[in-house]
Amino acid sequence: MKSVLTGTEMGKLWATYIGNSMGKCMLNYYLKNVDDPEIKVTLEYALELSNNNIQTIEFFFKQADFPIPVGFTDSDVNLNAPRLFIDEFYLHYLKYASKAGMSLYSIAVPLVTRRDIRDFFIKCVQDTMKLQSVVAVISESKNELMNSPVIQPPEKVDFVHSQKFLGSFFGKSRPLQGLEIAHIFGNLNNDITSKALIIGFAQVANDNKVRTFLERGKDINQKHIESLTEKLSQDGLPSPTLIDHFVTSSTVSPFSDKIMVFHKVDMFNVKIREYANGISLDGRKDIGALFLKCQAEVMLYVEDGANLLIENGWLEKPPEAVDRSKFLNK
Repeated sequence: MKSVLTGTEMGKLWATYIGNSMGKCMLNYYLKNVDDPEIKVTLEYALELSNNNIQTIEFFFKQADFPIPVGFTDSDVNLNAPRLFIDEFYLHYLKYASKAGMSLYSIAVPLVTRRDIRDFFIKCVQDTMKLQSVVAVISESKNELMNSPVIQPPEKVDFVHSQKFLGSFFGKSRPLQGLEIAHIFGNLNNDITSKALIIGFAQVANDNKVRTFLERGKDINQKHIESLTEKLSQDGLPSPTLIDHFVTSSTVSPFSDKIMVFHKVDMFNVKIREYANGISLDGRKDIGALFLKCQAEVMLYVEDGANLLIENGWLEKPPEAVDRSKFLNK
C-alpha cells in the first residue's frame, strides 16, 4: 500500500536529503585528507549519520512513490584533489554543519504528523546533539573550542525600571546582557567558519562568475565579523579568532562549482535564521538594528546565489502544490 506524505513531510524530507547528500560529498573528501585519528573518527561518525539519513529518506520516498532527488553525487567531488583544509578546520566545520542540521531537524519535529517520520527527525536531533558534544570535547582538547566571553554574575535579582534598558539606535547604551552576547558570539562563530570555507572555495572555483560570487560572500563575512566584534569590544569582551590560516594554498578544486555555490547559499540561509533568533531575543535597539542590517545583506546574497544556480541549471526544484491556474486558463 502506498504511503501518503503531507506537503510538510515532503518538504522537510526533501531538504534533509539534499543537505545530507551535500554533506556526504564534503565528508568523503575530508576523510581522504585527515591525519589526526580523533578528528578522523568524528568525521566517520558524521558521515555515518549522513548515510543513514539518506537511506531512511529513500525508504520513505519509495513507499510514497516519490522520485528520489538528485541532490549531490560522486560527480560533485574529486577525492583525489590535494588537501584544501588542515585538520583543525574540520572541527569548526562540523560544529557549523551540526548547528545547521539541528535547526532543520528540530523545526521539523512539531510540524510533521506521521509518527514514523516524526520519530526519524527526533532521532536526527539526538544523533546531531551527540555529534555536537563529541566535536566540543575534541575541540576543547585541541584548544579549538571558541568559548563565549565570561561575565560577572549579578549580585542580586533585579528588575528593569527604565526604558533606557532598550537603549537607542545611536549613542551610549547599557552593557550587553547574556542573551545578546550569546547571539553576537554565535553569529561571529558562524561568520568565521563560513569565511574560511569560502576562501577555500573561491581559491579553487573554475567559473569566473562563481569565483566573483564567492569573493563577495567572503567580503560580507568579513564585514559582519568586524561589526559584531566592535559590539563586544565596546564592553571589553573578547571575540573568537579567525581561522583563515586553516586553508591551504591548493588551487585544485575538490568540489564542483555547483556544490560550492549551493553550500554557500545554504550556509547563508542558516545565517538568516540565526540573525532572526538574535533579533527576537535581544533588548538593545542598536543590536537588533545591526542584526536586521546583516540579515538584509545576507538575503540579497542568497537571492543572487539562487539566480546563479538557476542560470546554470543547478537548482533542483523542491516538491510543490499543484498549479491550479493551468487548468483555469484552458
